[in-house]
Amino acid sequence: MSRSYKKSPVCNDHATPGTIWAKRKAAKAVRRYKDDIASGAAFRKLYCSWNICDYRFYTTRQQVIAEWVRDRHRRFYRTTLEQELQHWEKHFRRK
Repeated sequence: MSRSYKKSPVCNDHATPGTIWAKRKAAKAVRRYKDDIASGAAFRKLYCSWNICDYRFYTTRQQVIAEWVRDRHRRFYRTTLEQELQHWEKHFRRK
């Protein structure tokens, strides 16, 4: 079993059906473009990349701990620090 993990703690909005559909739509827009596409990354101007991936969240382990300590409601009523760190590991650290 692999013990790999993300090198940077990032969580995207890459939901499987939506992202695949958006990428396919972008590829169709580039393929169906009638004029000549200049060399390089000019194809990126044909379709807005924000339609493919809108959100990107970067949260470190220290930020999670600091938010848990600062937020009294979260600390006393909802979750323990271990649960918060497990949630962070699940969404931000593990692949």
